[in-house]
Amino acid sequence: MTQTPVQPGIMDIALYVSGESTLAGRDDVLKLSSNENPLGPSPAAQDAFRRAAGDLHRYPATDHAGLRAAIGQVHGLDPDRIICGVGSDEVLQFVVQAFAGPGDEVITTEHGFSMYPILARMVGAIPVTVPEDTRRVDVDAILAAVTERTRVVFIANPANPTGTMLGADELQRLVDGLPPQVLFVHDGAYTEFAEGFDGGASLVDRHPNVIMTRTFSKAYGLGGLRIGWGYAAREVIDVLNRIRQPFNLSNAQMEAARAAVLDRDFTDRCIALNARMRDRMRQSLIQMGIGCDESFANFVLARFDSPQTATAADAALRAEGILVRCVGGYGLPDALRITVGDEAAVTRVLDCLGNFMQGRAQ
Repeated sequence: MTQTPVQPGIMDIALYVSGESTLAGRDDVLKLSSNENPLGPSPAAQDAFRRAAGDLHRYPATDHAGLRAAIGQVHGLDPDRIICGVGSDEVLQFVVQAFAGPGDEVITTEHGFSMYPILARMVGAIPVTVPEDTRRVDVDAILAAVTERTRVVFIANPANPTGTMLGADELQRLVDGLPPQVLFVHDGAYTEFAEGFDGGASLVDRHPNVIMTRTFSKAYGLGGLRIGWGYAAREVIDVLNRIRQPFNLSNAQMEAARAAVLDRDFTDRCIALNARMRDRMRQSLIQMGIGCDESFANFVLARFDSPQTATAADAALRAEGILVRCVGGYGLPDALRITVGDEAAVTRVLDCLGNFMQGRAQ
């Protein structure tokens, strides 16, 4: 072990565990553990990625201007207030690096994305976890946890792994209740799947202490390229750009993402498929006697009557070559998070769980 002291908080970080993708002895694995787009990336994005292969010897643009312009065009945002990162995770990391440090507090929620406390500890800050209300972010609990040491508040909305969502009124109440020196981070990785939702853009435009983040990993099917972005007041973006590595995104990443965001027809098709299959999966699970909140993301949270039943259900799915996400580490030991796939995938999952529940009833 090196004798060089490690910075405070780093050795308290539990390593992030991603969703499984393989099962020994099976070549028909259905991976529904990482919330990936079953239709994959847009053909336009694939073509753009292939074309970019000819420029691998060129350094990429440091300002991401073309990608920021495309994002701004599609979402009606000021490109000068957009920052791009290696997934939205990197933008979230910029936030804690810039605005939190040793002894500061970063508020997260009970079932929130596990990267939030990791990012807090990375800079020596103290993650403060507040309870949720029936798997929903509790605005009052967050506001009650704010102290003079609070620097950042993180929420995912729609939330991962619950799929639940705060509406505009509750979001506004949360921001109104925060001191102006506390930065509110609205992580909108699943925004595209919540019909009519702007991902927090209107909040950003009204409040200088709000930043929203988005990703190309979910609706756009570019999880393997790692591209995300954030939108905030110019002053906040200026701070974040000062710690961003100048060449953090490659030409291939930027060209694929630009083509993806501009291909609205393909994205709309992905969103429509998800909405249909998500509703089918939820209603079928409820009919089987499996709890399932309304989801605003591209997954559902299947809740069983005990952790033991959830473990047995996971084993039944694995026996059929289906991988889902156990979320005991998120404080939900009686639940499984299941990505919404295409029609064939949803049928396969429901057939398996239907047989499992029938077997338990006999």
